[in-house]
Amino acid sequence: MEQSVVAGAGQEPWNKGKLVGQKAPLKLKEIWAIRIRLQISSNRRDLARFNLAIDSKLLRPGEDSSARRVAR
Repeated sequence: MEQSVVAGAGQEPWNKGKLVGQKAPLKLKEIWAIRIRLQISSNRRDLARFNLAIDSKLLRPGEDSSARRVAR
């Protein structure tokens, strides 16, 4: 029982004409703008997740990220 998926005639790919691949990294000014907006909105959970994501990108090779904890 083998089924094949056939694209509809005349359908364009969703990413046709768009830039694909890796995006440019965030600039320091953009990172701080996001942090300030999250602080102003009192969104602690998202702020903690954003900070963890940024920090994990800044880890040096061999540094352990599992030892980090979020204070309540």
